[in-house]
Amino acid sequence: MKIYRVGGAVRDKLLNYPSHENDWVVVGATPEKMVDLNYVPVGSDFPVFIKPQTGEEYALARTERKSGHGYQGFTFHTDENISLEEDLVRRDLTINAMAEDQDGSVIDPYGGQRDLDAKLLRHVSDAFAEDPLRILRVARFAARYYHLGFTIAPETLSLMTSITDSGELSYLIAERVWKETERALGERSPDIYIQTLRDCGALKVLFPEVDRLFGVAQRADFHPEIDTGIHTLMALQQSVKLSNNHAIRFAVLVHDLGKGITPAHILPSHAGHEARGVDLVDSLCDRLKVPNNFRQLALAVTEYHLMCHKALQLKPELILALLKGVGALKSSDKLNDFICCCEADARGRTGFEDRDYPSADYLRAALAAITDISIADLVASGTDGAEIGRQLTLRRIACIAELKQTYNAS
Repeated sequence: MKIYRVGGAVRDKLLNYPSHENDWVVVGATPEKMVDLNYVPVGSDFPVFIKPQTGEEYALARTERKSGHGYQGFTFHTDENISLEEDLVRRDLTINAMAEDQDGSVIDPYGGQRDLDAKLLRHVSDAFAEDPLRILRVARFAARYYHLGFTIAPETLSLMTSITDSGELSYLIAERVWKETERALGERSPDIYIQTLRDCGALKVLFPEVDRLFGVAQRADFHPEIDTGIHTLMALQQSVKLSNNHAIRFAVLVHDLGKGITPAHILPSHAGHEARGVDLVDSLCDRLKVPNNFRQLALAVTEYHLMCHKALQLKPELILALLKGVGALKSSDKLNDFICCCEADARGRTGFEDRDYPSADYLRAALAAITDISIADLVASGTDGAEIGRQLTLRRIACIAELKQTYNAS
């Protein structure tokens, strides 16, 4: 029986890149032997065990055979005669198909170290095309390592395109698509995830609302980059600079979906795109089972981002409506997340990347100005019933109006 560290931990050690998990493969063992050694079985599809002392997973070496559609359409086989090389060949990329023995020596039968040196994401074998989920995984790795200069090998991108053309992507369950996408949103270059999916045709299948944005013109005076899809990627890049929050990055990704269905006769104007985008965002979130906190922020940004950009020109009544609409009256954190998204949108334009965003301080000041208005004071003054709500609104508007005068004067 031999135990090897495999996959990402080996790859990232060779890259001198932060890694926070270990995967282990056990060669020459049976499930019974693992139990005898006090490993705890947890796998349902194939033998995986937990080492109680560390909580890490140990999988018996296995082979797999395509037996159905999607990433679940595989039959697995494991026994003590399966070699390490047989286990590694089933993996997606050469850089993920390396192992390290207990002495620290690297076993690399498929050229992973060569491809690390060449900064290439290359598939191990043609069996890569049997699992459609690998499209999303490779796109995510491209997003993670893009800043190091990694690219996808042309033959691997060709295989990814073939998977898309085969229709296999339609068999992916929504939860796995979302899981990979959320993880990609947390990488250094999530825009590369989106671009990679587009390059192999998968974006049109999995995120047609986003794919539809590419090639749609915008007014050059507002958007020198012209293309709405390019603007979306630029805004996503800006969101990475502003926040590590995955929900913020998702909201930025989908905030302009309404521009994809702008009537042709009004282009390159996109009047009303905010309202048009709300249903599209809602539908996308339904389809992919997006968590509610992601959905709520995305809907708020979609509906109110243009008002945020124009905040200093808005009447006090509209400022109050904006604050209510984004949930700021319940939580200042909701306002801060919303502003972060809008700032990324404003800076995600050619030549505007370092522009100040004065709406941010103004909206925070507006919220602070109305925070101390007390319902208890209204009740104490004899106000009751529906009049409480009306007076509360009037006082809030008056406070914002006073703030607006101060801002205009300065």
